[in-house]
Amino acid sequence: MNRPLIFKLLAITCLTLLILIPLGLIRDTVQDRLRYRLEAVASIAASYAGNQTVTGPILVVPYKIKIDELTGQDGNGKKTYSSRIEDREYLFFPKDLQMQGKLLPTERYRGLHKVLVYELQGHFGGRIDYQLPSAEQLVSDKITLLPPYLAIGISDVRGLIGSPSIKTGTQQLMLEQGAGSFGKGMHAALPPTSLAGSDGLDFSLDLTLAGTESLAVTPVGDNNRIELTSSWPHPQFGGSFLPRVRNISEKGFHAVWEVSSLASNAQRELRNSKDSKTAMESLQIQLAEPVNIYSQADRATKYGLLFVLLTFVGFFIFETIKQLPIHPIQYLLVGLGLAIFFLLLVSLSEHIAFWIAYLVASAACIGLLGFYLAQVLRSFRRGLGFGAMLTLLYGTLYGLLISEDNALLLGSLMLFVILAIIMIVTRKIDWYQTSALKIAQSN
Repeated sequence: MNRPLIFKLLAITCLTLLILIPLGLIRDTVQDRLRYRLEAVASIAASYAGNQTVTGPILVVPYKIKIDELTGQDGNGKKTYSSRIEDREYLFFPKDLQMQGKLLPTERYRGLHKVLVYELQGHFGGRIDYQLPSAEQLVSDKITLLPPYLAIGISDVRGLIGSPSIKTGTQQLMLEQGAGSFGKGMHAALPPTSLAGSDGLDFSLDLTLAGTESLAVTPVGDNNRIELTSSWPHPQFGGSFLPRVRNISEKGFHAVWEVSSLASNAQRELRNSKDSKTAMESLQIQLAEPVNIYSQADRATKYGLLFVLLTFVGFFIFETIKQLPIHPIQYLLVGLGLAIFFLLLVSLSEHIAFWIAYLVASAACIGLLGFYLAQVLRSFRRGLGFGAMLTLLYGTLYGLLISEDNALLLGSLMLFVILAIIMIVTRKIDWYQTSALKIAQSN
């Protein structure tokens, strides 16, 4: 006896599943646009400079050591040895490392895509304490010291602007390409006698470094104090350490990190890896976009099925209460109208601000659907009522998008309220009588 109602529900279910096809295609389009944006970032990084990581300065003292290895015994029982020469390094890290830097952000474009780049105006200062083996130890251990140097690791040396300068005390040193065994970067050779008769080396380094989107600094000192300022008002702090002090306003940000070697494995990782490309503990700052339109649009499309389902449920309840038949084709057209909103949103947001794009796309879709439903439901007031319902849905979705941390709470409350409204509106419906009436009307 419930066949007409069951057939109607099956038809609505099939239409809902059918709408998943355009929703899936639209979401694929959003993902493609996101990939294009990432390609734009990679393209600018390839021709400008990529994400930067600065490591150092570190005092490196290379040496050669003669190692005698037992190989056996001769016929007289005398032990025989073979010798080999091995290259090694003494690494001495700053006792106190201080860095003051200013990040100057600018924007670069690849087509429609905006990419943030920056220039770091940085000053490094501090002192490196060291203790070399005595002359007697060098002889007994068969060690030959080689000329020392200061190494500064930079992940993308193309970002170096101008001529960086480094001083040890009052002595100006010449910087050269390469950071020795630490890979990319630069180094300054020290005179062989510069380490004689002393146990400490004061240094001062000034450099201007360009990069794309993010900057990381490795806390190689025993005590590290990193201070960064910028006019960019939307920083994201990451890496292994968060700033101890941070002030963020519309005029920019100011952040200070204070990191001890007791809390960092950077020195041990450098001794073990000796490779600036190896991921190490660092503090990181990223110049983030306040609104990533593609991630927002992707999140919005995840609610597309819910939009369609709620609208179809509203149609079905209205059809049941008012006994006003709505054709499946009309269900389908309304569902497609809801789906096209998401495509309008991502295409408009590439040219105008996201909130304006959302307002324009939602107004266009609500206006179209309201006009269409006024004819389908044979009443201007009914069409206006459904338009108001869609306005509420779009407003709720926007609240979910801008309140990412509270999205689950808001979504749960919205579903509860919608279910409560449906239960209240349909509480007096006799579904058996409704099915019988549909059978009588069909006969």
